[in-house]
Amino acid sequence: MTDQRQNAIALVTRYYDAFNRGDVEGMLACLAEDVVHDVNQGGQRKGKALFRQFCEHMARCYKEHLDDLVIMASDDGRHAAASFTVNGQYLKTDEGLPPARGQTYRLPAGGFLDIADGAITRVATHYNLNDWIAQVEGRG
Repeated sequence: MTDQRQNAIALVTRYYDAFNRGDVEGMLACLAEDVVHDVNQGGQRKGKALFRQFCEHMARCYKEHLDDLVIMASDDGRHAAASFTVNGQYLKTDEGLPPARGQTYRLPAGGFLDIADGAITRVATHYNLNDWIAQVEGRG
């Protein structure tokens, strides 16, 4: 395994470990100042400030923990991907989504990350929103 690949895997592991601890500052420490965040079935946000706002919003509405985490990286360390299962609880109604009543959900998901100069420059997380909606509505 190349050093660049090992470094990328270590960086992405730190990022997701911070996520699982609910440590926004730890997540931000892994990101470049001008990080690009592609929100699942949403827009694109640029910069750490907007990423922080997103994390704060998510913490209000959801409590999540990732399991079954598998991280892969290219040999040059510029690209990484993660496969995981989101175990969550829907705490507060999120705009445009079904009402929250403390429902739990379990959802396969994945992340794609770009890396430069020892920092994550892009994060894109993908999951099946229809599956999530069906679970929180009691149809899944």
